[in-house]
Amino acid sequence: MGYGNIMKVQTTGASWQTAQQDKLPYSGERASHTMAETDAGRMEKYRSMISTVGKKYGIAPALIAAIISRESRAGNALEGGWGDHGKAWGLMQVDITPTGGNHTQRGGWDSEEHLCQATEILVYFIERIRGKASFRNAEEQLKGGIAAYNMGDGNVHTYDRVDENTTGQDYSNDVVARAQWYKNNGGF
Repeated sequence: MGYGNIMKVQTTGASWQTAQQDKLPYSGERASHTMAETDAGRMEKYRSMISTVGKKYGIAPALIAAIISRESRAGNALEGGWGDHGKAWGLMQVDITPTGGNHTQRGGWDSEEHLCQATEILVYFIERIRGKASFRNAEEQLKGGIAAYNMGDGNVHTYDRVDENTTGQDYSNDVVARAQWYKNNGGF
């Protein structure tokens, strides 16, 4: 893919805080893999759309699936398509608040149009991170872009502290580990 190889991105996986969403007695990559596997059955109904959108934007479908898993648990954590106390929309949780992303929702919460919008936002942030000197190669830039998808590129300063401002202080590490699971085990 044009934005780095998700399988070559280094990751530590989910933090203890994130792992507690599923009451797991462990954290790290194992916890991320367990959560991805938990969402795998629900993810199946989106497989075709995820593949189409991934090809369209040059983003690994496994990465899109991983963001869906982290953000909405493949739709399971949403109420009427809304999450984050009504501040974010859809499977990939596009922020619609003026103090957040200030995006306008596009399409249904589980539509290809929504996945396109969210993936465009991800690509935008990867491109923004490419301009930061501490992100030396495509894989580091990809990981930085994933962190920026969660908190904005102004909150992602250096590669060695990529997740210091993200939700759970593990967003990109958890998403990368889930993406690697979806690539290896989910067929994405």
